[in-house]
Amino acid sequence: MSKSLPSRSENYSEWYNELVKRADLAENSAVRGCMIIKPYGYSIWEKMQRALDDMFKETGHTNAYFPLFIPKSFLSKEASHVEGFAKECAVVTHYRLKNDPNGGGVIVDPDAKLEEELIVRPTSETVIWSTYKNWIQSYRDLPLLINQWANVVRWEMRTRLFLRTAEFLWQEGHTAHATKQEAIEETEQMLEVYADFAENFMAMPVVKGIKTANERFAGADETYCIEALMQDGKALQAGTSHFLGQNFAKAFDVKFLSKENQLDYVWGTSWGVSTRLMGALIMAHSDDQGLVLPPKLAPIQVVIVPIYKGEDQLNAIKEKVNPLVKSLRKQGVSVKFDVSENQSPGFKFAEYELKGVPIRLAIGNRDMENGTIELARRDTREKTSMAFEGIEQVVVDTLTDIQEKIYAKALAFRTENTHVVNTWDEFNAKLDAGGFVSAHWDGTSETEDKIKDLTKATIRCIPLDAKEEAGQCILTGNPSNKRVMFARAY
Repeated sequence: MSKSLPSRSENYSEWYNELVKRADLAENSAVRGCMIIKPYGYSIWEKMQRALDDMFKETGHTNAYFPLFIPKSFLSKEASHVEGFAKECAVVTHYRLKNDPNGGGVIVDPDAKLEEELIVRPTSETVIWSTYKNWIQSYRDLPLLINQWANVVRWEMRTRLFLRTAEFLWQEGHTAHATKQEAIEETEQMLEVYADFAENFMAMPVVKGIKTANERFAGADETYCIEALMQDGKALQAGTSHFLGQNFAKAFDVKFLSKENQLDYVWGTSWGVSTRLMGALIMAHSDDQGLVLPPKLAPIQVVIVPIYKGEDQLNAIKEKVNPLVKSLRKQGVSVKFDVSENQSPGFKFAEYELKGVPIRLAIGNRDMENGTIELARRDTREKTSMAFEGIEQVVVDTLTDIQEKIYAKALAFRTENTHVVNTWDEFNAKLDAGGFVSAHWDGTSETEDKIKDLTKATIRCIPLDAKEEAGQCILTGNPSNKRVMFARAY
């Protein structure tokens, strides 16, 4: 099954699309631009949710839920925000259908027009800040640290499963603070949470940085981001954290009485990651045989496949393996003992390889006689016969090793494909080769736009660890005091 996947080197886009479908992660829905996340794909997303939700709660945040529909007038209150999202909004204009008197099925009832149109949530800043006005009166109400797990709609014209769909799942944090410094610290803290999750759960190294004014979230004073490099040399924005200043507080008149008994606007942040992380997970690690999942996010960490002839051999294997299954589960390892009879062991091997199960254990009659079991690693595809006695600890240690090795491989790939350039010719050559390109830029939006027009590359971020150094902009030759990170991106 997995051998028929397209090759990454020949057609990366086709490889990705086919892998998403054949690994049972998602499929296109009847609604154009939307996707159905299938059980196996959703179970990965659930593990992401669980880990992130724990991290949010550890930093003092609580979950709430806000309406899917936003009054159109709300979006008009923050000028740059509405400008940023206007072209992507789905609009509800009527609230009722009726039967077509001409027999043409159902039609929109013209008498059921809404007094004010409703926007299907593209993001929730406006509806949440309109609510915060009622929740915040005093410094005692601050900080307000709220997150919600929700779906959003952005009417994309060109879609791809997980990476860009008209509807997608995400979390969005929205916080309010008494001081500018507290809000900035919150923005930076959540960037660190995202980077921690990306690197320690997804095994995906990221560059932490700040977006340029051109790439900043609509309505924010500053946007922080994590950027990852995919195996085809393109960048992918994996998460963003926004310092909103007092923009939304002023738009919705959210004020508080300070300790000094003075009335002032609160300071805000918002931050989010989405099911786009699923696309990143696939593209950062997988190979021509299928998914390669880091153990911390794999729905099934270990699968055990019995190889037998007849019911007697199967029963003997079950008697041997069932205690192993229980022991591993007690240690927090998710295990599947596949005793289904409708598929051959070879088919099962290919299926679990396609689905990226980190460890496959196989045991047959000869293993039973020899006291051995075969362990196959998904990341390296290495197979080793080893003693059954003590296999529990070997499995636990191997899962840890796979997690570390997958990260190390991705980090080595990023290092090999991060290029420092000083001239326009070098810049173009490295862009065509793929990867991150570190170069000087003169700091103007005009130059940034021109580089994008000429090369289709964008400034992914100004890295937080960028060193001050004198240089010349690769395009204009004008002075520059630090390098920024360019790439072509998803």
